[in-house]
Amino acid sequence: MVSRFDTIAPLMETTELHYLPIAEVAERLYRHKLSPVDLVQHSLARVDALDPKLHSYLTVLGERALAEAKLAQEEIYAGKYRGPLHGVPVGIKDLCAVRNVPMSCGSRILADNIPAHDSTVVHRLTAAGAIVIGKLNMTEFAATGYHPDYPAPLNPWDLGRWPGLSSSGSGAATAAGLCYAATGTDTGGSIRLPSASCGVVGIKPTFGRVSRHGVVPLSQSLDHVGPMARTVRDAAIMLGVMAGADPEDATSTQRPVDDYMSALAHGIEGLRIGYDESYATNGVADDVVEAIEEALKVLTTRGAVIVPIQIGSLASVMDAALTIFLADIASAHRDYWPQRADEYGVAMRGALEAAGNLTAVDYSLAHATRLQWRGRLAQLFGEVDALLCPSLAQAAPLLGDRRDEMELVSSSAQFTIPFNVGGHPTISVPCGFSTEGLPLSLQLIGQAYDEPLLLSIAHEYERATPWHLRHPADPV
Repeated sequence: MVSRFDTIAPLMETTELHYLPIAEVAERLYRHKLSPVDLVQHSLARVDALDPKLHSYLTVLGERALAEAKLAQEEIYAGKYRGPLHGVPVGIKDLCAVRNVPMSCGSRILADNIPAHDSTVVHRLTAAGAIVIGKLNMTEFAATGYHPDYPAPLNPWDLGRWPGLSSSGSGAATAAGLCYAATGTDTGGSIRLPSASCGVVGIKPTFGRVSRHGVVPLSQSLDHVGPMARTVRDAAIMLGVMAGADPEDATSTQRPVDDYMSALAHGIEGLRIGYDESYATNGVADDVVEAIEEALKVLTTRGAVIVPIQIGSLASVMDAALTIFLADIASAHRDYWPQRADEYGVAMRGALEAAGNLTAVDYSLAHATRLQWRGRLAQLFGEVDALLCPSLAQAAPLLGDRRDEMELVSSSAQFTIPFNVGGHPTISVPCGFSTEGLPLSLQLIGQAYDEPLLLSIAHEYERATPWHLRHPADPV
């Protein structure tokens, strides 16, 4: 399909080593056409050259990563291949514990924190052979603002543009080829917003699909952990390793992990995709609307059926989400607040102050609204197989005006927060470019544990479009 977006961002063939898909890198590693040591050295050199401008990493694990690469090389050459992540460099958001590595969560509060154990997601990734090359930058405790002690990550498509919220380091590093994939977390959009802003694929799995053991909480009842990658297939590879029951996290589901790679081949013939035009266009930039409409046409040509639906008013859901978030954040920080109030950044301090005004009645009413919303979504999924809407209401705005950034977050919240409240899985996929050459993104939402279905739709769309083949120029 040809559209006006094809003239905005020049097509860059994916031939550079740092932009190759995980699946292709894995094939080269498995066949000994590429060594893990050379691959890690290449990634570390790229981090060393570019990250002083991007600030996507808080900690780079050069010596450790090279030592693990040598071990991976010995194993692969000895025929002890662990799978498609074996020898592949990945980045870890700095609220996922990595043993003996500093984990500040972007805050002065935890500036001296060094975990003694890996988080479950890190344990699973490294057990699969992935090589952690560093801890990725983030907003303070994954909330809405950066602590002044840490430089904020920048968007590799334009250093003067917003990189998304808390998983911004993950989005920037993945988009710029400073790792092959990364972990992210999402409480109200923090996988989807940086994925959209930086032009990568992000999966917010079903609540409980991925263990949160060893992940510092922002909101115990809204937090989700998921992968961020440059292609749908790469995200599926990551999720297949990260997902699964965990005895250390009682909120993790006992449901067996699906074969996400097989799901990519299922096709979408006859699948019903729900689309609420009013919901998907209200307060949304024209180029995002146009990109979404073209995406619907693409999906139709691949066999999907677009079904008009009505989401209904989300005002009460948004209010309930804020109440739940504030109550949960107060619980998570009860050991630090208010006794260390002066060590928090402005945004985090403001959230904790607001939490002090809540009552038990407020929380009870919010929980009741949450149950009603889940019921409403169940009704919708009786009519359709998946929902489609934007991930972000516009392309990344200019940095420097906190009000503009928060207005964008507010206008996009209707597309992200409700699906944290419901706990439903989502996937965000690049769907074009703005008139300024910045990435645009669509979001697909499914029923609980419908990650395979979402991956099949996203993969069909990606196969029909060129957006995943385009990468930002190296910052100068």
